[in-house]
Amino acid sequence: MFAFLKSLRKTARLALVPVAALALAACDPSGFGGVSGTGPSINTSEPVPVALLVPRGSGQSSDELLAQNLENAARLAMRDLNGVQIDLRVYATGGNAQTAASQAALAVNDGAKIILGPLYAEAANAAGVAVAPSNVNVLAFSNNTSIAGGNVFILGATFESTANRLVSHAVAQGRNRIVVVHAQDVAGQLGKAAIERAIGRSGGTLAGTVDYPLSQQDVVAAVPRIKSTLDQTGANAIFMTASTAAALPLLTQLLPEAGVDPAITQYIGLTRWDIPPQTLSLPGVQGGWFALPDPASTGAFQSQYVAAYGTSPHPLAGVAFDGIAAIGALVSSGNSNALSGAALTQGAGFQGASGVFRLLPNGTNERGLAVATVRSNQVAIISPAPRSFGGPGF
Repeated sequence: MFAFLKSLRKTARLALVPVAALALAACDPSGFGGVSGTGPSINTSEPVPVALLVPRGSGQSSDELLAQNLENAARLAMRDLNGVQIDLRVYATGGNAQTAASQAALAVNDGAKIILGPLYAEAANAAGVAVAPSNVNVLAFSNNTSIAGGNVFILGATFESTANRLVSHAVAQGRNRIVVVHAQDVAGQLGKAAIERAIGRSGGTLAGTVDYPLSQQDVVAAVPRIKSTLDQTGANAIFMTASTAAALPLLTQLLPEAGVDPAITQYIGLTRWDIPPQTLSLPGVQGGWFALPDPASTGAFQSQYVAAYGTSPHPLAGVAFDGIAAIGALVSSGNSNALSGAALTQGAGFQGASGVFRLLPNGTNERGLAVATVRSNQVAIISPAPRSFGGPGF
């Protein structure tokens, strides 16, 4: 059993979910035609100045490692852009919002036509505010949807994409009466809201919700309430927001012991159940469903990265690859408005480090995800990730 964390980091600064990652160009880069909307005019026949904001200089070794991985991934994506030239300029934010704002403003003053990064939500928001008067868009690495909108687009995988994919699959499989179980912290509340919206969109039924404070004692106390809610509502699925670092191991142990049979009530998870790998050996996760990025795309990106740099990429490195892939695909159209908001949100989307994705007009994103289950302590894909929009889950 994993150690149960009594609290989670909940600041916006760290609100980022790992994204595994590969991709090269827009699915249909010419599809946006005569685009309009905010964004600077560019000369696509010359190298396009792109500013990369990374958390270098914070004094934290983890930030230094991640900063280098983000830069590596961005440069890796630049190697295959079908003749598009990117003038990548790297700026250190120190993981700090004020520094991010000043560095973003400096980058635009230096000629940057788009900002890639920063990582942390507060820093990304500050950068967006700083460059908004200059009509420059920001492709932030965060997955915090509260900062999305205006000139800020988030690249990080969101609860919304995961919830939509899993609920859609569940309803299609007849698991349409769903009880949501969530922690009372920020992540739990955001996850709950995403699942509820997904249920509403899919035609499923929200059978009930059960929350719990983030402590081992409170999770244990919530189990009888969860069982009672399932019994009273006739629900046939339970959707948990818990991560493997928090309540998931405890819930998946205690719920079957309390009589919530996974063979009758489908267990579904909002987070990755294969990270860390030892989670797969827990009896309670066997047969459960969770979502993950396209394994083929992720594997291809990881292989490329290892071949180029001799080490595996950080789990978050792929978002930098995605940003460059999207920029390169749009610029390849030759349109001077290729980096406008209308162009960035063209419906066909892009092929990224972890599969297909697209940016939405509200500043969030949609990603093509696979649905996986756990069989005999191994991950098994039961619904493959779509390769384009309009496929399963969208």
